[in-house]
Amino acid sequence: VALARAVAGRPRLLLADEPTGNLDGDTGAQIIDLMFSLHDALATTLLLITHDETLAARCDRVVQLRDGRIVDG
Repeated sequence: VALARAVAGRPRLLLADEPTGNLDGDTGAQIIDLMFSLHDALATTLLLITHDETLAARCDRVVQLRDGRIVDG
């Protein structure tokens, strides 16, 4: 429901902080696939905050923070 609400207004920017953090693996994978599909279909910028390196690898750009500072990106 939260994802549907977030994209209902066709936002130009969609922020997702640990979008799969509390989900089981299968559901998390489905949500991530849906988010990337919406990103493509709506031409929305998708900004993900995650500790999941596999998820980060799917992104066009990765910016890493360490001790509150950008260390790579």
